[in-house]
Amino acid sequence: MITALPLLIALILDALLGEPRVLWDRVPHPAILMGRAVAWCDRRLNFGSTRRIKGVIALLILTLSALLIGLVLMALPGQIIDVVILTILLAQKSLAQHVTAVASALRLSLGDGRKSVAMIVGRDTADMLPDAVARSAIESAAENLSDGVIAPAFWFLIGGLPGLMVYKITNTADSMIGYKTEKYRDFGWAAARFDDLLNLAPARLAALMIAPFNWQSIAKDAKLHRSPNAGWPEAAMAQTLDIALSGPRSYDGEMRNFPFVNPRGRRMLAPNDIDDATHILWRTWAIALAATAILALL
Repeated sequence: MITALPLLIALILDALLGEPRVLWDRVPHPAILMGRAVAWCDRRLNFGSTRRIKGVIALLILTLSALLIGLVLMALPGQIIDVVILTILLAQKSLAQHVTAVASALRLSLGDGRKSVAMIVGRDTADMLPDAVARSAIESAAENLSDGVIAPAFWFLIGGLPGLMVYKITNTADSMIGYKTEKYRDFGWAAARFDDLLNLAPARLAALMIAPFNWQSIAKDAKLHRSPNAGWPEAAMAQTLDIALSGPRSYDGEMRNFPFVNPRGRRMLAPNDIDDATHILWRTWAIALAATAILALL
């Protein structure tokens, strides 16, 4: 039987402990192991013709393996294993720490800010101006709040450990091969589309938790984003802070003229705006915690 109690405990433990380096310096984090599995499929299957079909096969291998592992773990007696796996795979404290580190680095110098934000975003950072560094950190905060906290919690409540494991391997695959490049356009298609499907509800739930009273305007602004899901938490974050997010940026030396989300918002951003975004992360976590406590009591 799936209950909310393990999730409630795990949300608290993750907020307190984060990702202790003393442990993960000695053993590989499950996310690292998932990444190795995706990389293995990439090496073994991503070549020649029929890459889209091979990408579907890769996704089936990954998700069915994750499902099987989740079923085995769920069959173990007690709920301790649920708490442990959830605590490891939730990312609230580590997300807040990474985002806060960008603000601290940007206060030191622009170069430090660029180096720090390069650790959490995939776009080109070498020529970023201070406002672009701050904007990138805030966008990462919003998107990863959905991907790293709300979505794992949602899929655990829906499908227990099997649901959680399938979501995490899919999200990992999307982050590694779900790109519209020549190498991954076909091979990563299945992973990207399935990740879009799995994040459909959690992204909108995250937006609702960030800004519960601006639904109509958030829905309008979310359509401006290139992603069918990331635009929702980003639009909610942008409207809450009254800033513009997304917009033009460079990938692999090529400038992409993406539209701004909440284009009416302020565009000159600073480290204080990153701090405000971090506060919203913790406020949303508190809402998630309260909702989970209610579910646990019910």
